[in-house]
Amino acid sequence: MKHPFYRTWNEGALSLDSLRRYAAQYSVQVHEFPRFVSAVHSRCPQLDARKVLTENLRDEEIHDVDHPELWLRFCDDLGLSREAVAAETPLPETAAMVRVFRAICDGDWRDGLCALFAYERQVPEVSASKIDGLKRFYGIEQERALSFFRAHQTYDVVHSQKLAALIDRYGRPGTAEEATQRAASALWGFLDGIARETGIECGDPDVRAVEPSTGVPS
Repeated sequence: MKHPFYRTWNEGALSLDSLRRYAAQYSVQVHEFPRFVSAVHSRCPQLDARKVLTENLRDEEIHDVDHPELWLRFCDDLGLSREAVAAETPLPETAAMVRVFRAICDGDWRDGLCALFAYERQVPEVSASKIDGLKRFYGIEQERALSFFRAHQTYDVVHSQKLAALIDRYGRPGTAEEATQRAASALWGFLDGIARETGIECGDPDVRAVEPSTGVPS
C-alpha cells in the first residue's frame, strides 16, 4: 500500500495504458501462484498442513471460477486482448518475482508457507483499495471486472490466517523471517519495475517500506 505505484493508483493519477501494462505483467504471478501452492503441498509431510494447502489450491483453481480466469476478465475490461496478455514479455522484476517465489516454494515446505503468507496476508487490503480506485477514478464498476479483487478480499483473509497458524506450528525460527522477507521484497521489486516502465518516480531503489512490528515490506 505504500509503494509509489499503488499510491499513484489510489490518487487516480495512473493512465489507462499504465493500468494495462500492470495487468499484463501481473498476470504472470496470477498464473503461476497456484503452482507455488502445489509445490509446497507436494513437499509437505504433515497432513493437517496439506489439508490447508489443498483448500487454498481448490479456491485458486476449482471453486466457482479459477483465479487466472478472473484476472483475465479484469484485463478484458481494460481493453486488453487475451492474446496480448499471453504474449506479454515479463519485465526483469516480474521474472525475478516469479523466480524468487518458485525457489522458496521448491525448497523446504516450511519456508514455502512463509512465501505464500507474504503474498496472501497483503492481498485483501490491497484488493479493497484497488476496487475503490478503479471505481472512483477509472470507471471500472462491473462486478465481472472486479471479481478477482472481490474473491481475494474474502479468500485470502482465511488463507493467510490458516497459513499463519501453520507457520506458528511448523515454521523454522532460523529461516521463516528470511523467507517471508525475500518473498515480500520480490513483490515490492515487481512494483518497482512497473513504476519504472510507467514513469513513476520511486526514489532510492534500495529503500523498502517496512512494517515495524513484522519487519516485512508492506
